[in-house]
Amino acid sequence: MTTTNHENAAAVAGRARRLAQDAAEAADVRRWQTHPDVVALRVERVRSQVDRLCWSGIVLGLAFTTANVQWFAAAGSAVGSLPWLTAWLLDPTVCLVLLAILRAEQVTARYQVHTGAWVRAAKWFTLAATYVMNTWSSWVSGSPAGVVLHSVPPLVVFVAAEAVTDLRDKLTDAVSVAFMNATGRAATPEPAPVPEPAAPVHEPNTTALEPTESAGELSGPVGEPAAPRPARRKLFADYLADARAAWTPGVEITPAWVREATGCSRGLSSRLAAALSAETGKGGRADD
Repeated sequence: MTTTNHENAAAVAGRARRLAQDAAEAADVRRWQTHPDVVALRVERVRSQVDRLCWSGIVLGLAFTTANVQWFAAAGSAVGSLPWLTAWLLDPTVCLVLLAILRAEQVTARYQVHTGAWVRAAKWFTLAATYVMNTWSSWVSGSPAGVVLHSVPPLVVFVAAEAVTDLRDKLTDAVSVAFMNATGRAATPEPAPVPEPAAPVHEPNTTALEPTESAGELSGPVGEPAAPRPARRKLFADYLADARAAWTPGVEITPAWVREATGCSRGLSSRLAAALSAETGKGGRADD
């Protein structure tokens, strides 16, 4: 029977150690997941994904418009002729200016620096020129299907160019907000519970002696005075109750004050000060 009890106790202790290790690992992972730099890095990764997706859509849309504008500018010229070759230069000229503006806005939006009116006018002009060159032939021929087909890519590029700037600006705000929130959580320590030992603190109660018999009574042989009963040992809870009763709002809880109020020892005063500070919500000093 004794052997079985020892085996059960060893198994329980082993499970407890494993659970303690898992809890420590989980706390460490959670601490790093909520670290301000890690949170900011996650938002930066989202920003990079948004940039790559938007740039891919813009480049593909401009590549589609390049072929349409070349066909519009060539105006039926023979393939390989000089007008046919120079027609390929028209849309890239407009697209390169637009890409340069968008690339610059990518940096200014990251640091929330607003550009001037000329920058926005240049962006809208290049987008409008691309749209007109793509849809002009369809408008002239009166083809609704052609207008829709050739309008979608330029309009997508236009909307994406406006949206990506605002998205970068809001993602910068998100980085700042996430960093500040994570910093606030990291700066707020969780109060640790102060355990109260069940065993008595081995300190004599020097403030009260409780004799069981009066001084005039004799408990032993005739002629011998009665010996006083040994003093009851004072518990941690007793000292804490004394300190709690002596404390008033405005009094700074320090080990020195606890010793003065309760008469405890120097080693016990720090624990009493920490426990009383946790109860009252006042941050006490740990110095003597």
